[in-house]
Amino acid sequence: MQIHSKRAVLVSIVIPNFNGGQMLENCLKSIKAQEYDNLEIIVVDDASSDGSEEIAKADPSVILMKNEKNSGFAYSVNRGIEAAKNPFIILLNNDVVLEEGFISCLVEAIRQDPKIFSVTSKMIRYKEPELLDDTGDFFNVFGWGWKRGDGMPVRDFKKPGEVFSACAGAAIYRSDIFDEIGLFDEEHFAYLEDIDVGWRAMIFGYTNAYEPKARCLHIGSATTAQGERHSDFKVRISARNNIYLLYKNMPASYLILNAPFLGVGLLVKYLYFLQKGYEKAYREGLAEGIKNLNKLKKVPMTRKNGKNFLRIEAKLLLNSFRYVGEKIEKAVQKRECPEDGEPYSCRMQE
Repeated sequence: MQIHSKRAVLVSIVIPNFNGGQMLENCLKSIKAQEYDNLEIIVVDDASSDGSEEIAKADPSVILMKNEKNSGFAYSVNRGIEAAKNPFIILLNNDVVLEEGFISCLVEAIRQDPKIFSVTSKMIRYKEPELLDDTGDFFNVFGWGWKRGDGMPVRDFKKPGEVFSACAGAAIYRSDIFDEIGLFDEEHFAYLEDIDVGWRAMIFGYTNAYEPKARCLHIGSATTAQGERHSDFKVRISARNNIYLLYKNMPASYLILNAPFLGVGLLVKYLYFLQKGYEKAYREGLAEGIKNLNKLKKVPMTRKNGKNFLRIEAKLLLNSFRYVGEKIEKAVQKRECPEDGEPYSCRMQE
């Protein structure tokens, strides 16, 4: 699905980086290998100390922006978005490697409808390329956000479609819609900020999509959690940001309506982290989120967007069934392949 270079749409690529080193170099190499002209590449470095700055400077086509300190993902991508000069902006984590045609596929997908705010890619695990990492982020009525398809066979999720939000680690956005709805919330620092901005876009009447032909490899959680699934930092910040998400994007009446579901969701999460040994970090995150509510700006419900809130509520309910369905699918796949050393590897056979 290549777009001929003479007709290529102007695209800016923004890459936040903190001590990315070799990962950043690999990411830039994969961008340069794309058959796509009219690219503006912006690296926003958060005061790295590992030579990342020299790696970015080695490529004369890269625009390097330097922050005085590590202020988080949201702050960095916002500075890059503000500096970008083109109508479409691709956000990339420094730990992704693009496959052929990645940019062209995302551009073609987002141009299909002016109401599409973002398009997420098919993210594949770098170290386990037979498994998916993310095919769009989802959120449900219990207050749980998750990466759709995480750990499932790469053969799955072949069809494009609507998602709750794009994963900002490898997705394309319309810059003019950012002008309308606002940028990423810098109070988040990192984690769930992409669900927040996707949710906000839906409140304004826009949609978020998934394009399976845009593929990339993703290492995942390399900077903030040293590649681990959980850490005190990640659990605390995610718990805090979960409170931010709900407070900002749900009117008071919807918070009251969903209170029983959200209460169950919080309890289940607490019991999960209690088992994993992260209950203290989870409690601290929730407390910090409640304490900081006065810093947040809620999206008001008006006559104009009232129906959008109803549509989103329906999606939150539907996503609860999707979440359960995905868990069941994973359990079935594991049961079908008990003898395999790698989960689901038998599903990779045609």
